[in-house]
Amino acid sequence: MEGADTLGGVSRHRRRRRILLSLLAALVVLLALGAGGVWYGVNHYAGQVQRIPNALPTVPASQRPVKPAAEAGAVTFLLIGTDSESTVPTTGNAAKAPLWVYGAQQSDTIMLLHLTADRKNAYVISIPRDTWVPIPGHGSAKIDAAFSWGGPPLLIQTVEQLTNVRIDHFGAIDWSGFKALTDAVGGVTITIPSNSYDSEQNIHWTAGTYTMNGTTALAYVRQRYGLPNGDLDRIARQQNFLRALMSKTSGEFSLTNPFGVNRVLDAVTKAVSVDDQLSNGDLRDLALSLVGLKAGNVTFASAPLGQFITVDGQDALTLDPSRTPQLWQAISHDSLPSWIHQYGGDTVLPAAVQ
Repeated sequence: MEGADTLGGVSRHRRRRRILLSLLAALVVLLALGAGGVWYGVNHYAGQVQRIPNALPTVPASQRPVKPAAEAGAVTFLLIGTDSESTVPTTGNAAKAPLWVYGAQQSDTIMLLHLTADRKNAYVISIPRDTWVPIPGHGSAKIDAAFSWGGPPLLIQTVEQLTNVRIDHFGAIDWSGFKALTDAVGGVTITIPSNSYDSEQNIHWTAGTYTMNGTTALAYVRQRYGLPNGDLDRIARQQNFLRALMSKTSGEFSLTNPFGVNRVLDAVTKAVSVDDQLSNGDLRDLALSLVGLKAGNVTFASAPLGQFITVDGQDALTLDPSRTPQLWQAISHDSLPSWIHQYGGDTVLPAAVQ
């Protein structure tokens, strides 16, 4: 297999874990639907997107952030993947099984996708799953525990409490969908800068440039063992792969290549799940509003990290108190360009490590 010596050590349990890359779930799906330009096609594919019942919090409005007037028209998604398989049998698509089982699943990675009011730009902000935060009703813990304890609603509440950003919608994508999408675009080219060994997956990675198929790509974005900064390097890999995948996918969205459009649309919409407040019409309208959004106008960043800590024997992370509040405020007021200009995108490592 290109880029890796072997995948034989990947257990069945690990192979079925859901990987985030939910940028695809919310962004690429919407771009694809808009690019189709045919009302029947849009409605058809939107109907394939699974809906997650009761994903949004039902707490009183007074307990959720207020959306500032400056953000009117902007849309913020909370995007996740889970690291445990569902116990409910499916027919080739794990996203159709219940997304959450109490205490059984955690969010593998967490991202905020912010679409600006004018739909000319999109921002993907990663929140490392080991970030130590208060979780409503549960004290403080790593942020991914919120999903394990209370599913999408509690995770949304936790993120809203952390950021004071109103979450409009929720989305997830599963491992099989990610693989199918990568294969649907004919593989994605990725450069690996140095050799590494992933002891968890028993894979030797060799430095070089490779066209990765779905299976290899999944192993690539899952790696954290054998990388100098563990989960933080995995975030960087996921963002790197998303850039490449969006660039490759955009080539499939052409009215002169209807088979490519249909193949990608079918792969993505069968894998993605979104909250049940997003109707087919809502997806269609949002998709059509994003027709002009280009891959080059998607900016990746990570919540600025403060330091590594240990709490009750658990390794965790804190967020940088000098830079993070301004990030959340920039999202709330739809003014991320100024924050990116000041601090830069793609900030993953804590200041002490950079």
